Amino acid sequence: MLTLTTPSGLGETLALVDGLDDVLVHGLARIDEERAAALEAIAAAFAGSPPADRIADAIGKIIAGTVTDENLIVLAGARTALLGAAHDALLGSLGRPREPWTAEGEPAPAGPPLGGGRSWLRELAIAGWRGVDHELAGGGAAAVQTLLGEPSARRLAVLLDGFGAELRAAAPVATLERIPVRRWADLWTRALLLCQAAYPVFGAVPVDGRLLILGADLHEHPTVFRAQVHGLLEAGGTVRLVRASVAAAKVDTITGPSAWRMLAGFPVLRGALAGHRSIEIAGMPLTAAGDLLWDEACATAGEPADPFATARVLLATAVLPPVAPLDRHPAAIAEPVLLEGYTAGPDSLDLGGVPVAVDRDRLPAAGPLTPALVAASTACLGLLRWDAGRWAVQPLAVQAVVRKKPVAAHTGDWALGPTEAKAAKAEAAAGTAVEVLRERAGRLLRR
Repeated sequence: MLTLTTPSGLGETLALVDGLDDVLVHGLARIDEERAAALEAIAAAFAGSPPADRIADAIGKIIAGTVTDENLIVLAGARTALLGAAHDALLGSLGRPREPWTAEGEPAPAGPPLGGGRSWLRELAIAGWRGVDHELAGGGAAAVQTLLGEPSARRLAVLLDGFGAELRAAAPVATLERIPVRRWADLWTRALLLCQAAYPVFGAVPVDGRLLILGADLHEHPTVFRAQVHGLLEAGGTVRLVRASVAAAKVDTITGPSAWRMLAGFPVLRGALAGHRSIEIAGMPLTAAGDLLWDEACATAGEPADPFATARVLLATAVLPPVAPLDRHPAAIAEPVLLEGYTAGPDSLDLGGVPVAVDRDRLPAAGPLTPALVAASTACLGLLRWDAGRWAVQPLAVQAVVRKKPVAAHTGDWALGPTEAKAAKAEAAAGTAVEVLRERAGRLLRR
């Protein structure tokens, strides 16, 4: 039974983070008394903890004007620890037991050229978001190009590239009416941590078993389409909650159901989503955080498996995976839940007097789920998230009664193409453009 409460001390913890983020808005070169007090409050919050002296020393030096890579990494670590504590408190308030993180990472491969990335991130912190112009926003491009040549640094390279693209699109930032303060501080913090040569690499172990799919979270971006599948893995007598993600690059004109065509290289997964089938897994890598590193060669289509039946029987007792260190953040919370016995409204589900907001903005155009179906639903499989200071559910599937007939809709129902006539007609027309683009791309590669 879920308990949707707000942990004590959460507001104070997030206020400390807000204070640090405000410092990053104005820049470490312009720390006034108010922002110095915000940094000192963070040092005070860690008093008595193992890193207290190091954090206090680094913050004191930053306030005095000494902005070094070492001091910045301590500041980023303190911010990560505060958000990690908030994340853990929120998950703990749900009353769902979870395995602790015990994975021991391997040393990062030697050689990735990280200095360029650190240098750019330091310049950003000194200037502050309001000081970012076109030149500074583009200052990380050289570092990205160098990192892309190192397979072990690809994750960092993509992060820096995306961060730089956002800054370039917003430059000069001083003219913006509204700055995405928390988001840019999150990106800066994560990038700086990954820029450390000593940051460990966590591996994966092969597993065998049966994957029972609960639903798919579809991420639609102008240049990327991604399906993150949440499911239960039956392996070795244990049922574990796991995730599996597949993605493909695209152009911004490919939208809605046509985006599924970009995942043509994953027929087993697409077929299981569209046909509500299980998947037999053999030797597929599984990380300590519960992520299956999807490999179609390790997957075979299984028997029919209704996601709602799976959730009703197995979800409540499934083993929940630990959370990877860098993913301990309130924005990263996405807990699969089955909600029933509620009263549905246009914007919320009333669970016996406890309203849970419906995250309608996350309903994907590539699936049949609509706000109207959610509002008419009697059962919902979704992801519980913490957003804007409240709990909200992102529907992945609903059961509803439409025109006196029971219906079920899942985000992955159109993985092999729309099943609704109007959507199928529109997708067929758009799909022609996809095939033309793919043929032209193949022609260019053959030259």
